[in-house]
Amino acid sequence: MATFARMDVDAATQTMIDNIPARTGRPLDEWFALLAAADLDAHGRSVAWLKSEHQVSHGFANLIVTLFRRAGGPAPTVDPVDAQYSGAKAALRPLYDRLVEAARSLGDDVEVAPKKTGVSLRRAKQFALVEAPSRSRVQVGLNLRGKPPTERLRDASGMCTHRVDVTAVDEVDDELVGWLREAYDRAG
Repeated sequence: MATFARMDVDAATQTMIDNIPARTGRPLDEWFALLAAADLDAHGRSVAWLKSEHQVSHGFANLIVTLFRRAGGPAPTVDPVDAQYSGAKAALRPLYDRLVEAARSLGDDVEVAPKKTGVSLRRAKQFALVEAPSRSRVQVGLNLRGKPPTERLRDASGMCTHRVDVTAVDEVDDELVGWLREAYDRAG
């Protein structure tokens, strides 16, 4: 049986950064200048533009755009959480806020990472995902592999093994916070 060492992500990323000129034909500062001139407002559009207009592979395009944004390049103009909980879903924002408050109470190492359609709750790895799939509920995905489902804690597929639907702030109760805690503990 093979034993795999944990990959040093920082070293792998640095190797990719070092290889940008050779693999893409330009140094990083030139890519930054091109991205600034293109003035694209979204990460995905910038990646697509590098791929289509400059034939940069997806991995390098994503890395270049990520580094550009970290270096102070144009940032998205709309907060992803504000976008998720606007319009017909605005009434769900207190549910989201309560769930994040409960997650942050689990420990100082909880990272709240908004994405376009959901918010990942992470520790060493993702332990939960908060999404608003409809205007009437927030869905909490939990990583609780091996835990038997219940009527409320239902099986799920994808990144999370279970999900709980929340339709009111008082549903962020001791039971749900207990499942969050269990998922958090497993992610440590």
